[in-house]
Parts: sequence; C-alpha cells; structure tokens
Amino acid sequence: MKHLFCPRNTLLTFLSAVTLAAGALAGDFAVRDGDRVVFLGDSITEQRLYTTYIEAYALTRHPEWKLAFRNVGWGGDTAWLRQRSHPDERALFEADAASQQKMVEDAVGHGLRRDVLPLKPTLVTVDFAMNDHSYQAFRPDIFAAHVRSQEQIAKVLQTDGCRVAFLTTQPIEDKRSDPDKDVRNQSLRKFSDGLKTVAAGAGALFVDQFDPYMAMLVREREGNPPRFIGGGDAVHPGPIGHTVMAWAILKGLDAPALVSMVGIDGATGQLGGAQGCRVENLRLSEGTISFDRSDEALPMPIDPKAEPALKLAPILDDLSRYGLQVTGLAPGSYEVAIDGQTVAKLSSEELAKGCNLTITAGPITEQARQVLNLVVKKNDLFFNRWRNIQLYSFPGWAQGPEIPEFEARRSAEVARIDQQIADQEARIDEIRRPKPHHFTVKPAAQ
Repeated sequence: MKHLFCPRNTLLTFLSAVTLAAGALAGDFAVRDGDRVVFLGDSITEQRLYTTYIEAYALTRHPEWKLAFRNVGWGGDTAWLRQRSHPDERALFEADAASQQKMVEDAVGHGLRRDVLPLKPTLVTVDFAMNDHSYQAFRPDIFAAHVRSQEQIAKVLQTDGCRVAFLTTQPIEDKRSDPDKDVRNQSLRKFSDGLKTVAAGAGALFVDQFDPYMAMLVREREGNPPRFIGGGDAVHPGPIGHTVMAWAILKGLDAPALVSMVGIDGATGQLGGAQGCRVENLRLSEGTISFDRSDEALPMPIDPKAEPALKLAPILDDLSRYGLQVTGLAPGSYEVAIDGQTVAKLSSEELAKGCNLTITAGPITEQARQVLNLVVKKNDLFFNRWRNIQLYSFPGWAQGPEIPEFEARRSAEVARIDQQIADQEARIDEIRRPKPHHFTVKPAAQ
C-alpha cells in the first residue's frame, strides 16, 4: 500500500497535508464547468486511451459539473491536417513564407470547419508532431510548416471563442537502451520546444508530456533489457503508456490531486480532520472504529490493464489522493472494510502514516471504473458516428439519383446514434455521483 502523507504520525501533520492538497496542489484546472472538450490529434489520439482517461478523471473529480468530451483524432494526421485536407506536402515544405501560409490556412481551415468547430468546443487539446517530423532527423523545412500550422490552429480556434491547450507528443519507444539518443526523438524534442514558443505567442496552454515520458523511459531502461515499457508498439503505447501520458497531461493542466481525506484518532475515536467529504456516526467500540463517509468526488478510475503504470510515475499521489489516516492504534494488523467488504489489510504504522485507497476502495473503486467503462462505450459510439457515417461518401462511379434517399438515411442514422450517445452520457452522469459508504477499521483476524 502506497503512503501519501508525511512520516510524522500525527493528525496535525495529516491536517497540514490536507490543506496543501486542497490548496497548493489543486491549482486552476484547465477544464471548467460547462466545457465541451475536443481532443484533436493523430493515431495516438485516435486510440482513445489517454483521452478517455483524462475524460474519466474530470467526470469523477467534478461529478456536479456539466461536461462533454469528443475525440477527433485521425491516424496519420499532422498539424496541417493532411488526413482531412490532403495538401501537397512537397509543395508545402518547399513554399516561400507567403505561399506556405496560404496553403496552411486552406488546409487547417477546412479540417477544423468540418471536424472540430461543428462540435462547438470551448477547449481543444492539440496533440501533433509524431507524423509531422516524418520519423527522421530534424528537418527545418518540415518544422517551419509544423509551426505555421500550429499557429493557424490556434488562430482559427481562438477566433471561434475556444481555449487551446497544445500538447507535445510522447517520445518514440524503440527497443534500445538510449531512447534519448534516437535522432527521431531528438527531432521531436526540437518540435516540442517550437510548440512551447507557439503556445506562448498565441496565449495558449502548453503541456509537455515528452520530457516526463522520456525521463521514465531512460530510468526504466537503465540496467534492464530494452522492452516496450508502455505496451503497444514504438509509436502507439498501450494502456500503461497512455496512463503515464494522461498523468503528465493532467498535471500540465493543473488537475487537482485531492479527492478526499479523513483523519481519525484511533485511541479516542475522535475525528481529527476531513476534507472533500462528510463523516458521520463515528464510533469506537471494542477496538473497532466505524463511520459513514460521504465523498464529494470519486477517486480517479485506473484501467486494470494499466495498473503497472502506477510503478512508473507518482500517478496516485499527483492525481488521486483518496486518503484514510488512523493514528493511536495499538501495534498490529488491521482490516479496512467498506460496506462490509474488506478492501485492505494494513499495519498500525501504515494507517498512522496515511494510505491512499484509490485502487483498493472496493465498491468506490468499482463505481469509478464503471464510469470509465461507460466512457469507453460512449467514445466508441461517437467514433463510429463521425468516421463511418458522417464522413462516409459513395465513390464517384456509384453516385446517382438515389443520393437524396441515401442522405436522408444518413441523417436518420446520425440522429439515432446521437440519441444513443445522449443516453450514454445521461447514464454516466448518474453513475459518477458518489454514494455514502460505511467504513470499519478493526484488528485483523489472526
């Protein structure tokens, strides 16, 4: 069990930690009540992993907020939106500044008008560079097109009243012991630096996930056989890598760490402190502490397939502090149960230091994961609606007088799936609301 509070076993220390978690660690989360968030990017975004984890975090941390999320990632895409607008890339890279600007305006404008602006976003995260750098050593001509395109993305979105968060891509993870020496990653490093300058010039948010992910790769490769630490392949991490990505991005968006915390003096049965929750019916009887806890939020749902990521980065400490601390207990082992279900066995020392129950909180953890599962299904529905129905077109040779009938059927199918999405979002809103739970802490059976 991972500790999260200061080592001094006092409720005063606990309360200080609570204050810090609620204040300095909370920051100003970039996602706001009422936001419609759109994730724009390439195949890494299209995987619908880091984006889903970010969405599930926001929904569970702020269950009263009205939020909507849509993913318009497209495999093979670039900042000049080549998968949506298909510009002549050779001409784009060779063009003079004025000609390149015109090409970028046409390509970016077309792609955003079709795939992003109709969603009426208030916040768009933009994650490009992996394909832009063309998987080779740094090329200034490509870099110039990339920078100009990112600037144009910001201009179009901000003109439409949308906030923009530019995300660096994660590094390439080939099976080598020195990923930081890979010329492709060195190129991506320069693209990341250029993006920071773009964001500053546009007054947009800048989030660096390249450096934290690279630091993790270098550390984990040291003395170990090269392997895909994040799962997946060199470019497309699996759930483990995407959870690390979500951690780095959420930190960059100033996501708060605190879920809720409870501190109890086990010797007297008195409440030492609580934040983010309400504690009622606290009792100490025959060595058993019991209380009812009503939380304001759920802990961050962690994909079970991604739990190894928790050993790669301080994800729970930074994003999901669902805390319990009990001081003054007699030495020994104790069972923590929620609604009669044993969720942890901890020593008196571990309980005195404080523990994070995010992934072990039984029915509470399960409720958070239900939210995650529903979000996955909702996002799959939207992807099908967007890519397979909205954007489907007959080849030229098949078009004929039946097209109006086809368009009517398309509209009906879009409306049908939109209703399914709305129903799914209503279900998510229902499930993400915390429920009261009964906690007990008692000596473990010998």
